[in-house]
Amino acid sequence: MSDMDRPITRYVDFWPHYLREHARPATRRLHYIGTALTFLFAALAILWGGWWWLAIPLAGYGFAWAAHFMVERNRPATFTYPVWSLVSDYRMFFLALSGELDAHLARAGVDGRAAKPG
Repeated sequence: MSDMDRPITRYVDFWPHYLREHARPATRRLHYIGTALTFLFAALAILWGGWWWLAIPLAGYGFAWAAHFMVERNRPATFTYPVWSLVSDYRMFFLALSGELDAHLARAGVDGRAAKPG
């Protein structure tokens, strides 16, 4: 039975599914770019206001969805689990920055050669 044969009802079960849906380093790399841009655009929005607020979801989701459709060739988890997916995007980003993502990937059954952000 695959991950999506039944609904996921607990975040502890979603996290390994999320990592398996981001198995390719290029997918994770594009997510990292989008996530990093969300911080930049949030800072610009706080400083200058205006349209920068719109750039936050465009950057985050734009890079992530491009990664899923063009690299991973799967359906973004955001469509089914929007809140858990958003939390997991940032979790994956910060775990990669801290060097701790590979262990999570390995536990989820994903090759540990994770793309590092930055």
